Amino acid sequence: MKKKVISVLLCAAMATGILAGCAGTTAPAPEAAAPAAEEAAPAEEAAPAEEAAPAEEAAAEEAAPASDAAAGTFAIVTKSAGNPFMDRLASGFSEVIEAAGGTVVRQDPESATADAQITVIQSLISQGVNTIAISANDANALISVCNEARDAGIKVLTLDSDVDPSARAVFCNQAGVEAVGQQLIDAVYDLTGGEGQYAILSATSQATNQNAWIDAMKAIQEGDEKYSKIELVEVAYGDDEPQKSTDQTQALLQNYPDLKVICAPTTVGIAAAAKVLQDQKSSVKLTGLGLPSEMAEYIGDDDAHSCPYMFLWNPIDLGRLAGYASLALYDGTITGAVGDTFEAPTLEASPYTIVDNGAGTEIILGPPFKFDSSNIDEWKVVY
Repeated sequence: MKKKVISVLLCAAMATGILAGCAGTTAPAPEAAAPAAEEAAPAEEAAPAEEAAPAEEAAAEEAAPASDAAAGTFAIVTKSAGNPFMDRLASGFSEVIEAAGGTVVRQDPESATADAQITVIQSLISQGVNTIAISANDANALISVCNEARDAGIKVLTLDSDVDPSARAVFCNQAGVEAVGQQLIDAVYDLTGGEGQYAILSATSQATNQNAWIDAMKAIQEGDEKYSKIELVEVAYGDDEPQKSTDQTQALLQNYPDLKVICAPTTVGIAAAAKVLQDQKSSVKLTGLGLPSEMAEYIGDDDAHSCPYMFLWNPIDLGRLAGYASLALYDGTITGAVGDTFEAPTLEASPYTIVDNGAGTEIILGPPFKFDSSNIDEWKVVY
């Protein structure tokens, strides 16, 4: 009960601050969910802890782990600058670390490439940070620099998008790969009426999380006669850039006149595709993974809206999970081994246990949630 009360207070406090500044699964009511995130700011611009509002102070006390993290420096490396999903991940991460007394260093690569991430990770190694949490742009290209960080005594973990398990301690996963793949392919099946063409608009061709979900969709489709009449015509890549995602959507419409559905398992891609389809009054329907705050105007089950429904988890909570995991790695509570457990006081599923995903170790935040016309107005103010 204490957690829920604090969660509600924190949500109200953060929502007030924002206003002043201007999958087939059951989710908690919005008022019990994570608070709306402000656009994540660099750690050095964060307000001092002593200036926090009473509700924030209460949350900070519960969020703080038993050990003292004041001497630690905890880094987060996003996929790229200007990505709203990444901003929300970073805000959750920073909230947990700062509540524990640690120092946050956020690095946003200039582009969604492995090379750009390698550059910022090498900079973090030089700075001597204690942990680095990475949302990887490439599973294999980052192996060398991650191992370099570990050789320097830095704890390396991933969130949202993994690297090769040999190069990190643990992966903070938003949802099980099979669960996401199943919900996406079922949505395609539903929106096509069980037959016809569909396309996928993904992020980059090396994005490990999107690639895993797409592979799961393909495997499910190939292994079940139910999906035999739907046809995947192309996997297009918008590189998580709004303009390129827009261009790719327009190309899909031109190249496949019989296209029925676009599935975009990326928040940048789905927002860009939704605008194209709705502006052009296209009969092609859209589903995928999107932020409620960005997709609310496109969600609806009528001809006037391009996206009948979509899915996502709470990226703020995923950032928080990575923050707690970073603290636990720092103080030795966990090593990344299967069976390790740690507390995440502001998350309802706490304590978390590290499990084996078949390739390495991971911590699963929870299942994806469906957003449609019945709930989008409630959730668009949450994140």
